Amino acid sequence: MKTYSALFKKRVKAYTLTEILVVLVIIGILVLLALPNLMPIINRAKSVEAKTQLAHLQTLEQSYFYEHSRYTKDLNEAGFIQDKLVTDGDDGRALYRIEITNATSTGFTARATAVRDISGNGTFNTWEINQDGTLKEVVK
Repeated sequence: MKTYSALFKKRVKAYTLTEILVVLVIIGILVLLALPNLMPIINRAKSVEAKTQLAHLQTLEQSYFYEHSRYTKDLNEAGFIQDKLVTDGDDGRALYRIEITNATSTGFTARATAVRDISGNGTFNTWEINQDGTLKEVVK
């Protein structure tokens, strides 16, 4: 059996710290080159939240209309529960604030407004939906 000091003298093949740092720098440069091309895709993915929440609210409003023959302006009355916003604390997940802007006996309009500047252009993305389910982007 080999002695304890003989095991320490044996050289093990491995990467040096310099080699690892060079690889990390190369990966960082590649990410910086790819990021501008990926930002529009990331922004579109984040806007899916607004579309999904508004479609859900439109379904709830439709159900409320069938029961009461009118649309409601109150989210709680419609049965919509707003997720905690990312600006409200560490456990917030929602990027869009949902609100019903107009409700009558014949129709309604709901709006989803971003609480953060998602695209970084100084505007807050806004989506709207009506009683017919027509979804449109008001502010890009």
